[in-house]
Amino acid sequence: MARHDLTDEEFEGLTPLLPVERPNEPGCPYRSHHQGLTGLFWILGTGAPWRDLPSRYGPWTTGYDRFRRWRQQGLWQQFLDALEAQARRLDRIDFTFGALDGRRVRAHQAAAGAKKKWKAPCSVVKQISSAKPWDTAGAATRPNSMSSVKGRAPRAR
Repeated sequence: MARHDLTDEEFEGLTPLLPVERPNEPGCPYRSHHQGLTGLFWILGTGAPWRDLPSRYGPWTTGYDRFRRWRQQGLWQQFLDALEAQARRLDRIDFTFGALDGRRVRAHQAAAGAKKKWKAPCSVVKQISSAKPWDTAGAATRPNSMSSVKGRAPRAR
């Protein structure tokens, strides 16, 4: 038995919630819900793509088709609601602990090692933008418009 496989006892608890199996309909033999659910739990537990489903759970297309069909029918929501109601009746839900799965939380780009840009507070930006180069200590006079040509002869027109 693999790590994600349902035991017979666990499956017996889920059996009343599952749709009726169709063993005698024409066509391909219908895969059991036990095998299908165990394959689904393997996919959810490992995070593997459907195509990597081990052959002991049946063809991956069968598992995916059943999962998709049950999702479209709203069976998964009914399934979860019934399990929650059953757990509440048995007082088996602990509301004192909560956890957040970090795989779904987006991190800031700087968390991945991106170059950080320093952003000055507004008061510093106003001081920097209003300051002129000649306002610094040591600047004697304000430069004139010809400062770039000092020491050269003026251009002829």
